[in-house]
Amino acid sequence: MVVVGCGEGFFGWRGGEGVGLRELAAPFVALGPSGVAVRDRFKHLTAEDEKVLRLVGDHLGTLASRDLKARCAAGLEHDTEQWAERKRLLTGESSSRWAGSITKATHDQWALARRGQLAHIQSLESGVRTIAHRLSLPVGEQGSKKAPGGYRTRQEWFAKTRRLHVLADRLDAARADRAAGIVHVVRGGKRLLNTRHHLDQAELTEEQWRTQWQAGRRFLQADGESGKPYGNETIRVTPDGEVSIKLPAPLAHLANAPHGRYVLASRVAFAHRGEQWRDRVTANRAVAYRIREDTLRGRWYLTASWTIPPVQTVPLAAARANGLIGVDTNADHFAAWRLDEHGNPVGEPLRFDYDLTGNAQHRDAEVRHALIRLLHWAKRRSLAIAIEDLDFTAEKTREKHGRHKKFRKLISGMPVSRLRARLVSMAAELGITIVAADPAYTSKWGAEHWQKPLTTQTRKTTRHDAAAVAIGRRALGHPIRRRTAPPPHDQSDRAGHRTVQARWGTPRREGNRPRIPGPRTRSVRAGRGANAVDQNAQHRSGRSAEHGSWQQDSLPLSL
Repeated sequence: MVVVGCGEGFFGWRGGEGVGLRELAAPFVALGPSGVAVRDRFKHLTAEDEKVLRLVGDHLGTLASRDLKARCAAGLEHDTEQWAERKRLLTGESSSRWAGSITKATHDQWALARRGQLAHIQSLESGVRTIAHRLSLPVGEQGSKKAPGGYRTRQEWFAKTRRLHVLADRLDAARADRAAGIVHVVRGGKRLLNTRHHLDQAELTEEQWRTQWQAGRRFLQADGESGKPYGNETIRVTPDGEVSIKLPAPLAHLANAPHGRYVLASRVAFAHRGEQWRDRVTANRAVAYRIREDTLRGRWYLTASWTIPPVQTVPLAAARANGLIGVDTNADHFAAWRLDEHGNPVGEPLRFDYDLTGNAQHRDAEVRHALIRLLHWAKRRSLAIAIEDLDFTAEKTREKHGRHKKFRKLISGMPVSRLRARLVSMAAELGITIVAADPAYTSKWGAEHWQKPLTTQTRKTTRHDAAAVAIGRRALGHPIRRRTAPPPHDQSDRAGHRTVQARWGTPRREGNRPRIPGPRTRSVRAGRGANAVDQNAQHRSGRSAEHGSWQQDSLPLSL
């Protein structure tokens, strides 16, 4: 169950946190993950099995490349008739189900390219706006917190004028491509394609790169279909782990089983969610499969995926009932602190470290290890987790931060999207609610209001720990400010209204103070002070409750 925030909004005035800031939309409860994917390794494949898998993957990969080319050529004018025609052309060289899987994958890839194209246009627009603004300012003019200043030197100003023209040309070309429905897609990955020109830096030989390139362009995935044997007719996996593949028509002579099927010598057994997968295939419910080769390790893997019903959501009030755990996300660790329902820090802060150096598998494992420790800590206390809703989509451009290369590398290396996906799925498994809060100014205001008060002789509170408190308080609906500021002059409000007090119309806001048993001061005995809030009940000049009735006599007429 996930409670998601709504972007970077702010309250106009909330506990003295700012003036003129845009209003923050109320958080809402969102559904958890809608699908599941599990993976297992083929451990006993024969040389003949690997040969057949490569032949099938290469053949279907060629068909997928041809279909993607046809889809990109159609652009925005593509319709259902063209889709049906593409599928008919593929069916003759494979099968109807293989053709359906290929065309669906093609459409998904084209849609992903369109989304990436839009993100690229937005990044170019941001860079053009920033450069144009800075070029319009005098050289050396200081910037402010809201807008950057002019460039430092004439040389930098001249270089940026040339870069502005380059970005403007790229922006015009990208906009023209989007208007015409043109996308640029590389099957196998653009990064791997560019690696071909830098084999020395990648520490690869041409043969090793060619092996990875061919493996990346193979197509060995099939969508499931409910009602069919074991939920998939193309790649069939029985409950006992036997894997068979429906061979395409040109490769039907390689079959070792009836009806043009090839049965692999290796069996699979999904250790994670194995019972759920077995229940689905036994009931003939749809399961999608994908076969992939890891050329670096020389292994083959089978991934099974299926949809799951939406997880029942938890109301936001229920998630806040017993407090929560505020978490600040950083480039190398999570800073966490437990807060009660009133927003007060409880106990000691915790730090969950992870290392984002190395390859993608290592980084992903580090993030999962840190998240599982955090989630287990929250599970033991039956608390929700409040985390900032980070989005660096518009913050990674080099024009945004200029010379701050270290900072640009820092925010670019933070696993924001991977962390979100992992946290949602892992929290749903443990039944933990995730509350996403707006991240704006949490580090600044947390350090201002909480870092020093929470620092003791035995505990050094960091800026990240204070930010975790600020995030938790915002998720609980409390202002980040630590306490009400005292009146500036005396008991009156002559300097203006106090920052935080009861709203107008709050029940009993003008009522008497509660009676506190026992002596309160040396001069006031126990039980006194019951009418302290009632100014008319005090013995003060000008009030109706003074000693007796008093009225000034008129002046004698004789004087």
